[in-house]
Amino acid sequence: MEYASQSQKLKDPQTQGANMEKTTDIEQLTINTIRFLAVDAVQKANSGHPGLPMGTAPMAYLLWKKYLKHNPKNPGWFNRDRFLLSPGHGSMLLYGLLHLTGYDLSLEDIIDFRQWNSKTPGHPELGRTPGVEMTTGPLGQGFATGIGMAIAERFLAAQFNRPGHEIVDHFIYAIVSDGDLQEGISYEAASLAGHYRLGKLIYLFDDNRIQIEGSTSRVFSEDIRKRFEGFNWQVIGPIDGNNLEEIQKAIDESRANPDQPSLIDCRTNIAFGSPNKQDTAAAHGAPLGEEEVAATKRNLGWPEDKHFYIPDEVLPHLRTAVDEGQSAEEQWNRLMESYQSRYPADYARFMDQVGGHLPDNWSEGLDDLFKDTGQKLATRGASGEILNKLAEKFINIMGGSADLGPSNKTIIKADNDFSADDYSARNLNFGVREHAMAAICNGIALHSGVIPYAGTFLVFSDYMKPAMRLSALMGLRVIYIFSHDSIGLGEDGPTHQPIEHLLSMRAIPNLYVIRPADANETVYAWKTALERMTGPTAIVTTRQKLPVLTQNPDAVKGAYIVRESDKEPEAIIIATGSELSLALEASEILKKDGVDVRVVSMPSWELFEAQPLEYKNKVFPPEIRIRLAVEAGSSEGWRKYIGFEGDVIGIDHFGASAPYEVLYEKFGITSLEIAKRIKKLVG
Repeated sequence: MEYASQSQKLKDPQTQGANMEKTTDIEQLTINTIRFLAVDAVQKANSGHPGLPMGTAPMAYLLWKKYLKHNPKNPGWFNRDRFLLSPGHGSMLLYGLLHLTGYDLSLEDIIDFRQWNSKTPGHPELGRTPGVEMTTGPLGQGFATGIGMAIAERFLAAQFNRPGHEIVDHFIYAIVSDGDLQEGISYEAASLAGHYRLGKLIYLFDDNRIQIEGSTSRVFSEDIRKRFEGFNWQVIGPIDGNNLEEIQKAIDESRANPDQPSLIDCRTNIAFGSPNKQDTAAAHGAPLGEEEVAATKRNLGWPEDKHFYIPDEVLPHLRTAVDEGQSAEEQWNRLMESYQSRYPADYARFMDQVGGHLPDNWSEGLDDLFKDTGQKLATRGASGEILNKLAEKFINIMGGSADLGPSNKTIIKADNDFSADDYSARNLNFGVREHAMAAICNGIALHSGVIPYAGTFLVFSDYMKPAMRLSALMGLRVIYIFSHDSIGLGEDGPTHQPIEHLLSMRAIPNLYVIRPADANETVYAWKTALERMTGPTAIVTTRQKLPVLTQNPDAVKGAYIVRESDKEPEAIIIATGSELSLALEASEILKKDGVDVRVVSMPSWELFEAQPLEYKNKVFPPEIRIRLAVEAGSSEGWRKYIGFEGDVIGIDHFGASAPYEVLYEKFGITSLEIAKRIKKLVG
């Protein structure tokens, strides 16, 4: 539905002061306070993006004043509405709102914008600023992550809500920009949100028609309405983004539609009120400048000589959020008390899930899955068995694959598919949408109460990297399951055979990468991923079958001795994944030839680096300087562990299409080649 604008558009910036409602009105006064906190902070920092906060202040004000359910004194209250600023470059909009509504963010923090160790960094960062729901900045990520939050909300509501006890019931709001809508991830995520009919999702589109290089008309001419209606979204607008009545009607209509996510197209003016920079790219990512700041304040009737000015009436007007939030939380707490009385088992489970606790005896039976060391099993198959065993204990483990579930072994066999007809099911079908899949899992993890996992072939991790990086930056418990980990996938050829992918993931700070060598190491990988509360874990598995080795609890330390030599070892062979069995074969060959070697399995660099020096030196004694690393991937990065006297057997070129046994032989990754290389190093 479109609403006709009730306010005349201001075509001549010089006349804005005359046409704008005067700041004696409390709403307009508050909106301009939000604007000028941003203007002054950016100007003082001599860095930042003033245009977006100036243009979106009316919609943000109305949303936070009249709709957003939140408690500034308890930012982590579970049943709060979530608000995401997807275009994180406009961070001063969010910081202004947080300060004015009573969060633990002082005016001094606002003044300290973009400075060392401040609570107001250039882009919002989870954990640094109270009230910030996620780290945003890379465009499109907030858009897609909010959809994960909406999925988690519906999933938990379906699991726990009872008649008269709707303990999970909140909205996910976001401001999104033209840049968000241009990013491909928004297409992927919006399509899935419409398909799942996520009616608790309401996005306000800052349609200011300006981006860094100028008018969006240079690159962006699609019909937004048709696009999102095609995705099964409710589209409202364009409306006048400066008209509070129109914005209110649009939000009311969005909230009244439980069956569709909503996009409200708000026509706004970047740098609203700036006589010379409104509606220009110059206001996007640079301070207005002292003269233009003064001119803008004159234009909007604001005191020119006051900086970071908050009129006396404004704080009481917005600080009502404190009492309202505490009242809303208290009401929810009373509902929870009643819920606990009537549904004690469900209450206990809900509290455990929201608290991130692992179920009692959750790992029981895992160590017994692969006792038969005489069998061969692909680690992807082992991972699938482990997942299904865990799903018996973890009712809140949820995820899926980018249309590769049967190959990744990521399907929970005892459950159904999550859908608009069954929000309680745990199998998430993402379709071929790897990037959105990763961001949606971030949203599920951020929401709390659910442990998400995402699967695809390792080579397609490239499609997921921006969201994976944010997962690591935010410290989220997201589990990535990557199968088809090397040339071992065989005939599909070089397009599907990962080479540099292990290295590129290992380069992401706070991402644990685990490449298990057999089924039992895969058990330890899953245990590590579930116990880890401070970041994501990637479990990298094989397509080809591998021997099942004897269990060794030191696998959780990232590297451990698999086979020791009879005498003092002359060299150490280090291997990961499918290459460990080749290294063990090579050690037998070398033993017959009178060369004593130690074989070390090293499934995870990150886990090993977390160990004390004493343990590291036990596995890699400094005096044993002849070392050979073996991994069917890029050789880069191994120098740290092999030293200058060591060597690497890896693959620094693309693969080929052939049976995997042929590829390993042609590319020199065989037990004979390993033994030959060790002999050469030993001399």
